[in-house]
Amino acid sequence: MQKVVDASALLAYLNKESGWEKMEELLATASEKDRPLLMSAVNWGEVYYIILRHLGDYNQAGDIERSVQTLPIEIIGVDREMAKEAATLKVNYKLAYADAFAAALAKSRKAELVTCDKEFKAVEGAVKINWIS
Repeated sequence: MQKVVDASALLAYLNKESGWEKMEELLATASEKDRPLLMSAVNWGEVYYIILRHLGDYNQAGDIERSVQTLPIEIIGVDREMAKEAATLKVNYKLAYADAFAAALAKSRKAELVTCDKEFKAVEGAVKINWIS
């Protein structure tokens, strides 16, 4: 089954926080099978924002961005239909805006959403969740 990564899962991996080992396994499997994990461009933007806010240095954030580009993660752009689905999920499940894009991508691809963000408990009936912590 295809997997969609949200910001919390990628940040857990990058920061070696709870769940990072499971993310490492998912990344290794994605690489071995030549089937990248998916991530919404909105969620990638959230990751970059958090890194930049934490580091306060564009050069260091750029180094991390280049490192992430080597991972088997495909960044998926947002179109009108994806934005509409995210808006619907936000309204129906009270998700944070960026989180709604991760759920919308998972739902549209009939994929599993990889996360450690407990906010996604609200959409467990609509989207399959792979809890990494």
